[in-house]
Amino acid sequence: MTTMKSVRTGAQNHIDLVDVERPAPGPKDVLVRIRACGICGTDTFFLHLGGMPAGADGSMRSIPLGHEPAGEIVEVGAEVTELKVGDRVVVNPQGVPSGIIGCGGEHGAMSEYLLLENAEIGRTVAVFPDTVPFDVASLNEPMAVARHCVNRSEAKPADKVVVFGAGPIGLGATIWLKLRGVEHVVVADVIPERLETALAVGADAVINSATEDVTARLTELHGAAANALGQPRTGTDIYIDAAGVAAVFNATVDAAKWGAKLVMVAVQKKGADIDLGGMLRSELTLVASQGYPTEIFEVTPEIVEHHERFAKLISHRVPFLEAERAFELAMTPGAAEKVVVTFEA
Repeated sequence: MTTMKSVRTGAQNHIDLVDVERPAPGPKDVLVRIRACGICGTDTFFLHLGGMPAGADGSMRSIPLGHEPAGEIVEVGAEVTELKVGDRVVVNPQGVPSGIIGCGGEHGAMSEYLLLENAEIGRTVAVFPDTVPFDVASLNEPMAVARHCVNRSEAKPADKVVVFGAGPIGLGATIWLKLRGVEHVVVADVIPERLETALAVGADAVINSATEDVTARLTELHGAAANALGQPRTGTDIYIDAAGVAAVFNATVDAAKWGAKLVMVAVQKKGADIDLGGMLRSELTLVASQGYPTEIFEVTPEIVEHHERFAKLISHRVPFLEAERAFELAMTPGAAEKVVVTFEA
């Protein structure tokens, strides 16, 4: 039996780096040698739980992790004609029959090799050129999440936008907004280093919401407006929640003008008391954004074109054999922006 190393959930807040059988591709499958894999908040969520809930009794089952991979094809099934050995690829974690890759499915991409079932360009896989480093290509999946959020916002060039949260999704949304032609994008966060990155990737202004009055700063940046009752509000058109904290909702309701829009892409960790009366007075539209129904490979050509800009999102590159350190970084609040695990050639 040929084995490979793979990361699974272990005890609560810990990973297990285990030896498992290396999968063999069937006629319609390809085998991908992973060269880089990003760590996502979903991964750390499973680690905090100690796995994935297995039943009503509260028990957990260990699952393979990793759903943000980039790699190269090393084996192809007999019926695969579109793909060949040596192709550099990114994948759609949701496009395989054995369950979502790294999120409860049979396979995880935080492994030396990944079996990609029913491989098909444009549905399960996309090929990218060797001009793009594997670590940047591994951003394809989270950038699809950010792109769907921006698509849901329907932002137009003249709109004034604020993005709350300068993590990978918020920064990705900032890049997509600017590439979409949106003239003024503000990013708010509480970590100065993240705000510096926001400016580096194209934000027009930043707000440190730990030390600055968000409503006052937005009024300075986006002008004054009013809600339905004529009460003074900021001129911001679109608010994007990429932070997942109740304070974002509160700040938005306090600042929103008549007809403003709030797009929620972050997962709220716990319920929040929302001022529904304030939402009513602004006719605030709440739009939820989940995953990437169509965007997973929509983003790939633009990541290729602007890969140096997207590379700025990666704060840490950690070798696979030090995966435990990589996950510790990702689980420590404020310690890292985006951690990508790299695999030797």
